[in-house]
Amino acid sequence: MPNKFKSGDRAYIVENSLHVREVQILKAAGGFATLRFAESDSATRLRESKLFATRAEAEASLAKIKERRIDSSASG
Repeated sequence: MPNKFKSGDRAYIVENSLHVREVQILKAAGGFATLRFAESDSATRLRESKLFATRAEAEASLAKIKERRIDSSASG
């Protein structure tokens, strides 16, 4: 399976289902990516499926999460 991202790429994640955060890819292999947060020196490892190539893609995903929350609370 080819990697979606490569070392040095910029990507975006949806953090805590609340906001979008920019990251830099340090390493990508086996469907996972090691990344560093843009505004700090901390790093983590996530599945590539959790990464978005653009901020717009990440924000669209965040909007879908918020819609699902509203739908589930209205039916409950």
